[in-house]
Amino acid sequence: MASHDLCWLSAAELAALIRRKKVSPVEVVDAVLDRIEKVDPALNAYCTLTAEQARADAKAAERVLGRRSAKPGPLHGVPFSVKDLVITKGVRTTFGTPLYRDNVPTEDAPMVARMKAAGAIMLGKTNTPTLGWIGATHNLLFGATRNPWDLERTPGGSSGGASAAVAAGLGPLAIGTDGGGSIRIPAAFAGIYGFKPSIGRIPIYPWSAAWSLSHVGPMTRTVLDAALVMNVSAGPDERDPHSLPAQRTDYVKAVRGDLKGLRVAWSVDLGFADRVDPEVAAACARAVKAFREAGARVDEVNPGWPSPRDAWLLIFCGGIATRLEAYRHRRSEIEPGLYELVEWYLRQPPTAYVTAWFDRLQWWQHPRAFFEKYDLLLTPTTACPAFALNLDNPTEIAGTPIPSYGWIPFTYPFNLTGQPAASVPCGFTSGGLPIGLQIVGRRFDDATVLRASAAFERARPWAGERPAL
Repeated sequence: MASHDLCWLSAAELAALIRRKKVSPVEVVDAVLDRIEKVDPALNAYCTLTAEQARADAKAAERVLGRRSAKPGPLHGVPFSVKDLVITKGVRTTFGTPLYRDNVPTEDAPMVARMKAAGAIMLGKTNTPTLGWIGATHNLLFGATRNPWDLERTPGGSSGGASAAVAAGLGPLAIGTDGGGSIRIPAAFAGIYGFKPSIGRIPIYPWSAAWSLSHVGPMTRTVLDAALVMNVSAGPDERDPHSLPAQRTDYVKAVRGDLKGLRVAWSVDLGFADRVDPEVAAACARAVKAFREAGARVDEVNPGWPSPRDAWLLIFCGGIATRLEAYRHRRSEIEPGLYELVEWYLRQPPTAYVTAWFDRLQWWQHPRAFFEKYDLLLTPTTACPAFALNLDNPTEIAGTPIPSYGWIPFTYPFNLTGQPAASVPCGFTSGGLPIGLQIVGRRFDDATVLRASAAFERARPWAGERPAL
């Protein structure tokens, strides 16, 4: 098989071929590393590449397959990348900032360790903004990551290096994190699948700056690949006191289910979005038809919820500002917009953070009651398609001014609630930019979100769409 073809196979396909010895882990890793060498200079998806170690691990994986007693893991020999906010043993983890340019952790984060235990091979670290503070990907240490569909656009963020890598065939699996949409936003902007599990489903260690909002999860080209990653990554870890107890859930089996009988709500704006790009709204409305055609009962709704933006902003920014407060004297190593955010938060009254937490707890009652009636909620993932490179936030949508973070009204609410949510590719703008549909599930019901994602993928397959790099 040609090396180019190997780069576009799913993790499930690669794992099956490797187990049957139709292709070797060495061939796979070499093919992806060769593509990274050719393509990534234009994208800047990877900020740290561990090519030598990956090749050594691939050779070791090949030797394992030669043993008569070999019992390869479910991801044996399959390459993956790790966002640079997630710690990796012996491999630099900068959190996207010069402040940590020489930070080398002594242990792996739980998800990284579990991927390795399943036989997956780490390729390196993907780019991210400082502490994941924006939904774009650029920083003072590594510069900007570009969108494979349009090199003058952002791939989203803060897992933008991950989304660009997966979309461009630079590894089928990526670990991302999400404190306000940072898995789902870049998945939508880059035309891939992104899954934010229930908070605690995959344990986090150490906790991020936005600790109570942050999830860690898979970014892939197919839903089945995300289910494979969930099977090997979910489960409690003593280092994360908020990690959920183990479930007897086979996520791979769950994605075989259909949509018949599911009660699904669709909202184009949740009643509080400032503006939604017309092309985004139209593409998502067309995608919703697939749920009806597959047997789901779909209602178009306006939930009538108040916006939780202020509560999320104070909790999210409060964590980041507190983390960076000790570095204010090193202003030249902090992005101007981020420095302003830190200064803004530190001017807030001392009760602001606690008040935001009370507001968060009160706001939960709205989706709690809503999901007593519905199994799933569908929305656009983002209110606009990918915006220009190096912008922190867009200032308008379709000519209408919007506030900061006003373009992500659909993602951050479900970080406040900790519910599982995914972004599935559902079309393109007239300019060729991907559009994402968000699927939100009941609290702790990760399996139904994956099941619905896979059913939509079968109805409206997207895997054949590739950026023309």
